[in-house]
Amino acid sequence: MRSDYIVSILLFFPLLVIQTTMVPLIAVRGVAPDLILILLVFYSMRTNQVYGTALGFTYGFLFDIITGSLLGSTMLSKTLAGFVAGYFSNENKRDNYLKSYAFVLIVLLCSVIDLIINSFFSTIDLNTNIILLFYYQGILPGIYTALLSIFVVIFYPKRILR
Repeated sequence: MRSDYIVSILLFFPLLVIQTTMVPLIAVRGVAPDLILILLVFYSMRTNQVYGTALGFTYGFLFDIITGSLLGSTMLSKTLAGFVAGYFSNENKRDNYLKSYAFVLIVLLCSVIDLIINSFFSTIDLNTNIILLFYYQGILPGIYTALLSIFVVIFYPKRILR
């Protein structure tokens, strides 16, 4: 179990490189998925809510420091997303959530929460309608992220040997 803690941090760095370099190439009209959030939700559901919250804080802090974005906006949004994803970390239903398409819906919920909070704190343009801002920077990227999380469900092992 301790190795999961280290692996979750080590997977962040290659995913950050992919998120900042390759993901803008697959963006559709400025709507890009958040691969780091999929990893956050996955590890939050595999462990527990406290770990998901701490991991979200760590991911957000590292993302803010490395990319040079507004310090604290991604940190707060990822922390709340990890907290919400941790609610679904029930030991009895954990594998059922990760093996079914419920994982996609959980990613959608956490992604919309993450992106709305992040766009609320990081958008400076005061002339933009707040409903349109939440739609274009919250809901549409959340749907795109949820669609990409289908690959986790497809490639998650159906049987784990322990």
